[in-house]
Amino acid sequence: MRAITYTQPGGPDVLQLVDRPTPDPGPGEVRVRLAFSGVNPTDWKTRSTAEPGPGGQVPNQDGAGTIDAVGEGVAPVLVGERVWVWEAAWQRPHGTAAEYTVVPARQTVLLGADPSFELGAALGIPFLTAHRCLTVAESLPDRLAPGSLNGRTVLVQGGAGAVGNAAIQLARWAEATVIATVSSPAKAQLAAKAGADHVVDYTQQDVVAEVRKIAPKGVDSIVEVSAAQNAATDAQVIAMHGAVAMYADDGGAEVTIPVRAQMVPNARWQFVLVYTEPARAKDIAVEDVNAAVLDGAVRVGADAGLPLHVHPLAETAAAHQAVQDGAVGKVLIDVTS
Repeated sequence: MRAITYTQPGGPDVLQLVDRPTPDPGPGEVRVRLAFSGVNPTDWKTRSTAEPGPGGQVPNQDGAGTIDAVGEGVAPVLVGERVWVWEAAWQRPHGTAAEYTVVPARQTVLLGADPSFELGAALGIPFLTAHRCLTVAESLPDRLAPGSLNGRTVLVQGGAGAVGNAAIQLARWAEATVIATVSSPAKAQLAAKAGADHVVDYTQQDVVAEVRKIAPKGVDSIVEVSAAQNAATDAQVIAMHGAVAMYADDGGAEVTIPVRAQMVPNARWQFVLVYTEPARAKDIAVEDVNAAVLDGAVRVGADAGLPLHVHPLAETAAAHQAVQDGAVGKVLIDVTS
């Protein structure tokens, strides 16, 4: 099969297109013939710093395709099912930048007949991360569903990013009021298309003042991409028993929090890494995200505020570079081309 691999950490140039044996699924595993692979910041960061195993590493965690073989203990009826894949490369050599990947059966989720493979490949890391961010506050339910966030307000810091887009879509599906911050009019349009009720351009507007106009008592959940830059703002708009969920360190690796001011609302400042979140939370997230997909509440493309940038498999290095350079939208790899 054709696959992208790297044998040492480094820049995008370490990624090489090679022919390697098609892997066979072991007990409890399935093999997926991939259609699209999704590229996330975690993929290039891992490629840059993590030493691959002796056989080389196929990058990328997310993907979508069709199950074409199953291992011992897995129901043969799954062969032929369209699925999306999550965390294919987490502590495993077979990522999704290849014609085939092998993963534990639980890491494939039935996509159904209607959702596109492009959508499926865009789900994993961004949507599971967003789900965790939206459910860590003690005052909020640990499951998302239509109506579960009714009467609640969510602030998405960085509403034009992939996780920001996912958070907006999931929060709107759950019927929250969604406020998104952005840095330009073009990004404001993307956040609005994703479903944000209110969009604040932090380069032109006072975020605290604008948020307090919308939510005088504060916001229940903050999905935070840049805590180092936004902590002071977050501290001023968090509601009683709310949570600031920090899923990235854009803009700085350390955060300063006003302790006394956060004691009063019993606020939670939660660090989020999807790979190591509690197993029950992960299981719930997978179920809820797929429910939103099957409900027709999740979209990709420019009309959904998430423009697609598609590269052929041979240009995976360019796809990684695009994400590393901060491409706005979702970068995908067409594994079949």
